[in-house]
Amino acid sequence: MVNFEHQLRHFKPGNFEESTFAEIVLTVDELEAMRLSFLENLSQIEAAVCMDVHQSTFQRTLKRALEKVTEAFVYGKSVKIEGGDYRMPGGDGSGPVMGKSRGGRGQCRSRGGAGGPEGTCICPECGYEAPHKPGVPCIEMKCEKCGTSMVRK
Repeated sequence: MVNFEHQLRHFKPGNFEESTFAEIVLTVDELEAMRLSFLENLSQIEAAVCMDVHQSTFQRTLKRALEKVTEAFVYGKSVKIEGGDYRMPGGDGSGPVMGKSRGGRGQCRSRGGAGGPEGTCICPECGYEAPHKPGVPCIEMKCEKCGTSMVRK
């Protein structure tokens, strides 16, 4: 599941020449794994829940993405973002959810703050909030009101 509409789809090195470029294809789900991990500061468990995949699948996707981006930077290749194994959660599957998340999953949009020991966990179903417990991922906490797994606010 990808809950962010990525607008830019092709990045080229400054010395880019049409006849001599090599290209790396980064899939949309690989970019989403990087976004959740490094910009949203989610743990692999939390990010895997957001993407509706197993944690080990998330880990492999993230590793593959980092290998591709590293290759592009080191060898001066362009990066094109397209394809992959993903779905958009909009009502018709075409775009990010613009409201409350469905299916008990986290909303996984920009939280305005970093992960870490401070913060708040929130229930994606009923909105109940609880202080984050250091060392315990929010996803491992259950909502006191409805029993749904919590996510980081």
